[in-house]
Amino acid sequence: MSPRPYRMGQRQAIVDQTRERILAAARALLAAPSGYRSFTVDAVAQTADVARPTVYYQFGSKRGLIEALCDDLAAAGRMDDLAAVFGEPDPLLSLERLVAVFARFWVSDRPVTRRLRALAALDPDIGQVISARDERRREALGVLVGRIGAALPGGAGRDPAAVVDVLQALTSFETFDVIAGPDGDVDYVVRTLLQLLPAALAVT
Repeated sequence: MSPRPYRMGQRQAIVDQTRERILAAARALLAAPSGYRSFTVDAVAQTADVARPTVYYQFGSKRGLIEALCDDLAAAGRMDDLAAVFGEPDPLLSLERLVAVFARFWVSDRPVTRRLRALAALDPDIGQVISARDERRREALGVLVGRIGAALPGGAGRDPAAVVDVLQALTSFETFDVIAGPDGDVDYVVRTLLQLLPAALAVT
């Protein structure tokens, strides 16, 4: 057997390990007290103990690094559970489950998420990534609101677009962060948000 596949496997393992080390460095920088000021590609490279070009080789750009970091956060926060949400035939139950999925996601790494979303207002690369992901959440809510309106006449209010706007606010990290408080009780947040859903769906 040729040793080449083995060597290629070794190289891929090293590449994967380097990628994970860079992502861990990015998370550590964002979680640090000085995260607002210190988060740069150079700082990430230095923290990961790799050369700056290595970061670009792995992720292509700063935006690519942020995309990968957000994907990493999503995996840790079990965002893949959204697939089951849309497989639920009852649209109201789907909406309730979506609320729970996002609450659990937001609590999974609050310090890093808080910093990312704060930096989104200052850094165009981060801002574009966060805006695109928020828009995906809006689109998902729009699908559920449409399903609710079709299943329950009047169940999604007289202005579905306004309902989506309200639900977008209710399921945002900022709303979660305020309701959760310092303890981060995700069950309390979910219960509170579910109590607000009927009013949100009745928006006119």
